[in-house]
Amino acid sequence: MRLVTFQFIDRQLRVGALLGSAVIDLAAAAPLVFEDPPQPPWSLLDVLSGVPDGMGLDGAAEIVAAVIDQIGGVDDEHLVLQSGSLMIGGVEMLIPLDEARLLPPLPRPSSLRCFESSERHMAALARLHGGGIPYFWYERPLFAFGNHAAMYGSEAYVPLPRTVAFDYELEVACVIGRSGRDISPEEAGDYIAGYLLLNDWTARDVQREELIAGFAFSKSKDAATSIGPWLATPDELQEYALDDGQFNLTLIARVNGVEQPRGNLRDLTYSFAQMIAIASEGCTLFPGDMIACGAIGGSLLEATDGQGPWLEPDDLVELEAGGLGILRNRIVA
Repeated sequence: MRLVTFQFIDRQLRVGALLGSAVIDLAAAAPLVFEDPPQPPWSLLDVLSGVPDGMGLDGAAEIVAAVIDQIGGVDDEHLVLQSGSLMIGGVEMLIPLDEARLLPPLPRPSSLRCFESSERHMAALARLHGGGIPYFWYERPLFAFGNHAAMYGSEAYVPLPRTVAFDYELEVACVIGRSGRDISPEEAGDYIAGYLLLNDWTARDVQREELIAGFAFSKSKDAATSIGPWLATPDELQEYALDDGQFNLTLIARVNGVEQPRGNLRDLTYSFAQMIAIASEGCTLFPGDMIACGAIGGSLLEATDGQGPWLEPDDLVELEAGGLGILRNRIVA
């Protein structure tokens, strides 16, 4: 499934599942499966947390299957809704995608952990502050907490913070789907609700000062994080899965239509399973917690060896990966 948060005519936040060129309003379609489901609005965090009882990803999948059955089946994933909205009890439950406004899949995740799992990007950061990669980075994945309250979706305008060296970071994040503590790498896959594209916007001049001072990243990444356009459940990436738990998934970034150096998820030093194991060590993870892997060969820091030019107002940044869609943002002053 490809799960989204969206707005329709009434501008109320809704949670849905994409079906070709349409989006299923899960709350509106829930009566097909559940007796007396709670009234909307629902959030994606509600769904991941199992609200209403019996929901979760399995419940969402049941609703999607019921809608497909209601419309007589779908020949392929490229369903085109041709006859307006499909309704139940006077409420639209299948809405043309071009009439919906997609928002960040998780407008406010429970938490955001920003790992640095790419040796290539760690080397670029080391050059930024004139040092080397610390030896303990090779012993375990490291992370800093990000601002989980500053989320932007695809097509959103991202305001330029106070910096002269604004940069994008091409990343993928996983979202936790069930609570767990001290999770082993072997069990970690059972806790992943899905994956999404993530742009970890960064002020490189501020970041350099934080690195030299010995602090974790803070104000350099405080202004914005973009995610979306959807949360892809693990089955959506199955064709890219490798035996070692990594993904052979090419990641592409474009700035004003010009392609930047590519990355690939298989090049991460640490897998998402290893990141989850570290994040949950002595700490409980909850549904909606987000774990970002760090830049994967995709940033101006690496492309220009830290010399710039950097992003400016009106620049358009697009991140793309098969199965995860295109995350597109324009910068504004």
